[in-house]
Amino acid sequence: MSQRIDSRLSQLINAGQQHLLRNGLKGLEKESLRLAPDGVIAHTPHPIGVGSALTHPYITTDYSEALIELITPPHADPAETLRFLEDLHTFVYRNLGEEILLATSMPCGVAGDESIPIAEYGTSNIGRMKHVYRRGLAYRYGRTMQAIAGVHFNYSVNEALWPVLRELKGGSESLSGFIADNYFGMVRNVHRYGWLTIYLFGASPAFCKSFFTGREHLISEFSEFDAQTLFRPYATSLRMSDIGYKNDSQAGLEISFDNLEDYVASLGKAIETPFPLYERIGVKVDGEYRQLNGNILQIENEYYSIIRPKQITESGEKPTLALKKRGVRYLELRSLDLECFSPAGANLDQLRFLEIFLLFCLLEESSPLDSAEKAEVSRNGMAVACCGRTPGFKLRRKGGEISLKGWAAEMLDAMRGIAEILDAGDALKPYTRSLEAQGDLLSDPERTPSARMLAEMKENGESFAAYALRLSNEHARVFRERSLSAERAALFRRYSEQSLEEQRRIEAGDRFSFDEFLQRYFAQA
Repeated sequence: MSQRIDSRLSQLINAGQQHLLRNGLKGLEKESLRLAPDGVIAHTPHPIGVGSALTHPYITTDYSEALIELITPPHADPAETLRFLEDLHTFVYRNLGEEILLATSMPCGVAGDESIPIAEYGTSNIGRMKHVYRRGLAYRYGRTMQAIAGVHFNYSVNEALWPVLRELKGGSESLSGFIADNYFGMVRNVHRYGWLTIYLFGASPAFCKSFFTGREHLISEFSEFDAQTLFRPYATSLRMSDIGYKNDSQAGLEISFDNLEDYVASLGKAIETPFPLYERIGVKVDGEYRQLNGNILQIENEYYSIIRPKQITESGEKPTLALKKRGVRYLELRSLDLECFSPAGANLDQLRFLEIFLLFCLLEESSPLDSAEKAEVSRNGMAVACCGRTPGFKLRRKGGEISLKGWAAEMLDAMRGIAEILDAGDALKPYTRSLEAQGDLLSDPERTPSARMLAEMKENGESFAAYALRLSNEHARVFRERSLSAERAALFRRYSEQSLEEQRRIEAGDRFSFDEFLQRYFAQA
């Protein structure tokens, strides 16, 4: 593995172009459940002071009205990305009143589906579509699963690197085709190796027993930490396990990661293929929409995957059409729990390692994923989420067994050359240090976030709910006491005001009925 990476790095170094591995763009999307002061999920509307969830570029909601989502613009310097996320938190807390943001991925303060309000986006057709899509998710999978929070790491390769890589590889295809093929190579490798990020950054080994309200038969599958808390002793990320994001209707779904054309076609087919169980729910019943359609997927976002190839969409544009027209712009890594030991839900060492990891996935060979390997990599991810810290834990690789620690050590070793190039002569060696920090977690699993969480709960005699609420209040104090520059505060106020005006403009500008709007949306080609 490291020989292949080293060979490609040598090619770049010999061409004097290794610096082009730097300056890829990094962005974050971070979800947090809003809680009332007593730790119960908030039932207040999205705070008006932060603007419109429909149109604000940086502050919106995910599934629930209470599930706020903070989005940073992309930056070459991960420190700038993290600073922007911290500034967003600071601004949001100025508009939250006594409410707080939950520090953990697994939800607290919920008591069954009906306690979780679905997000509202106003009266416009596009706003209604976003709400109906979420209503469909509730009918299909229940609301509780949708209240789980995570962090998405968005990454785009330095655009100046692409023509150099194409020349070094001797490719004759168009540059846009080369870029798309290599992004899909990265996607396949993230599926192969993404279990490593679940092991290193998983922070959801426990959850409130109330998470299973209405599904009490599942309680027996877990160990009891205390009367209110369920857990698995060697779990890393139960968010990424079979109790987290999953879609049984997708079990037999063959989404292709071979290339852009096949990916778009296979995803489009799933959106157009009826699914009998969902058809029985009904689409428009007694004049009210329950879901957007009765197909396997309502829209592209319903396909749950640890990584998505993305293109920036225009208003009302289908994501698959944006990809088809303009290619892959960036990748969205979706397997990250909230880093609950950091107030913003992410830390700088983590962001630097993720940049190294994705460049590793770019430079490493990436053959197509056949059905057998897809099943193998899916099993690996689920196994690490459930039990990855088990002593002597083994994974499957090409039909055989390999120890998690041995395979991870191979990968970290292969990443060293990438880290050295990203350090660019910086005497502090921040990327190398971030790589070494992850090596420490491999050597001592008790230092992983998941193990630390369980150890602190045990030491303090806290249930998961008490632990999560204590951390959340500590983080709230950080942001309430944190200053915000006048320029940044003015920027956020301006975006909030503009977003509210933009929502009003959209609502006043609708020219079609909602039925016709949906028909036109799905007819895009």
